[in-house]
Amino acid sequence: MDIRRLTDSYAVSPQIAVEDLQAIKAAGFTTVIDNRPDGEIPPDLHTPVMKAAAEALGLTFVVNPVIGGALTMENVSLQRQAMESATGPVFAYCASGNRCSVVWALAQAGTMPVDDLVRIPARYGYQLDHLRPQLHALAGDKV
Repeated sequence: MDIRRLTDSYAVSPQIAVEDLQAIKAAGFTTVIDNRPDGEIPPDLHTPVMKAAAEALGLTFVVNPVIGGALTMENVSLQRQAMESATGPVFAYCASGNRCSVVWALAQAGTMPVDDLVRIPARYGYQLDHLRPQLHALAGDKV
């Protein structure tokens, strides 16, 4: 497991396994967001399995599958709601952490500068420069 903290309250990771959930809880996370569609992974990592294991540990588990190339504003809204309602730090995972970074940046548009929304994920190799126009539009910036 490779926890990549974008902020003090939000981290992303490539795909995790059930056995990683205990370490996620021990690291102080209270909410886990699954941004990976079940169709991309083997059955032992499917949502019902991960959700049951997370909830057995007292973690909140949010299902928000982001399909590569088909991200929706519903995904963005659900991610924002999960982050805002979390009682502590949020841990999100997908195949590489990139989709979790993209949906985070879009959900945070208007709450921090666009440059930061692009720069922070870039520390981990996630290139979000292509989102600048959309981030500015969501933030209501006049560019």
